[in-house]
Amino acid sequence: MMDGGQPIPSPLMPLGNVSSDSSMSLEQKTTFVFVVLLFIFLGILIVRCFRILLDPYRSMPTSTWADGLEGLEKGQFDHALA
Repeated sequence: MMDGGQPIPSPLMPLGNVSSDSSMSLEQKTTFVFVVLLFIFLGILIVRCFRILLDPYRSMPTSTWADGLEGLEKGQFDHALA
C-alpha cells in the first residue's frame, strides 16, 4: 500500500538522479552526429551494393584492353613482341 504520499515511479518519468537539463553535452552531440553520418554512409553503401548485384554489367567499362592498340590490329602480337 502506498499510503506514504510517494508518487508511483513511471517508466516515462525520469528518475530523481537524472538532471532536469535535457540538453546533451558537447561530447554527446559530437558522438551523435558521428553515428548519424556513419549510418548515412552505411545506407549509401548498401544501396550501391544492391545496385551492383541487380545489374553487375552496368558498372563495367565498355572498352576492352585491345582498344588502346593504335598501329596494331587485334591478333597481331608476334610482330609487336619481336
